[in-house]
Amino acid sequence: METLTMRSYAKINLSLDVLGRLPNGYHEIKTVMQTVSLHDVIRITKRDVGVSVAASLKFLPTDGENLAYAAAEAFFRETKIAGEADIYLEKHIPVGAGLAGGSGNAAAVLAGLNRLYGTRLPKRRLCAIGEKLGADVPYCLLGGTRLAEGIGEKISRLPNLPDCSIVLVKPRFSVSTKWAYENLDAQENLNHPDSYALIAALAEGDLKGVCAAMGNVLEEVTVPHHPMLAVIKDRLYALGALGAIMSGSGPTVFAIFDDEEKAVEAKSEMRMDYGTAYVCKVVNSCNY
Repeated sequence: METLTMRSYAKINLSLDVLGRLPNGYHEIKTVMQTVSLHDVIRITKRDVGVSVAASLKFLPTDGENLAYAAAEAFFRETKIAGEADIYLEKHIPVGAGLAGGSGNAAAVLAGLNRLYGTRLPKRRLCAIGEKLGADVPYCLLGGTRLAEGIGEKISRLPNLPDCSIVLVKPRFSVSTKWAYENLDAQENLNHPDSYALIAALAEGDLKGVCAAMGNVLEEVTVPHHPMLAVIKDRLYALGALGAIMSGSGPTVFAIFDDEEKAVEAKSEMRMDYGTAYVCKVVNSCNY
């Protein structure tokens, strides 16, 4: 029996713009994503019969509704390998938080099975398999600082985010991605983030410029419905953050600090009031 252990990293959206709805019902997006050090641990073991998934969080589905399970099935189907796997998810990334926890799990399973079975599929092939599972899976296979366009499948490498401390705050509620996008469709006169200014600041290694250009168009539907998110952002700025926005469809808010001590203090205060908070570092590659 052979076993492999993988890390599955969280992501944040330094910017997220929605350009419109496509004829197929998907939304066209333009987003700059960044991998952070908060991660799940995934153990994959070869087995003789079937795909099996278990998780440290007992409420998670363990069938095809779980992206790790779906990724394993897709891998074996695409490679035509008569292999199977036992997968255990040690969860640390909050569920339903806008941090791509499920997509990251799927990416780690695809990369892990590729290594475990010695198939040596190139990254582009794994990304093609992952794209069928979810829009964020190809990005999670690549990691680092990247621009994603289209429905998320057109991915370009960007200069690395300068070293900093990143505080994640996950309040005690979740936000449906479907709900957020449906409500965005009904909005007019949206305040779109300036992705070009953000990319230019990354190219210059200008952390303050990056923070000034950060933005998430989905805040315009999520924050009015959950005013606590605005309070969290204000608190993070008061605690020394250079910038703070919501990640993905929320509800996690992240803040960038150039002072690690201030970030640790902010995490402690936010954890007391909102339940879940972390300090993370920048991750420039998933090393898959």
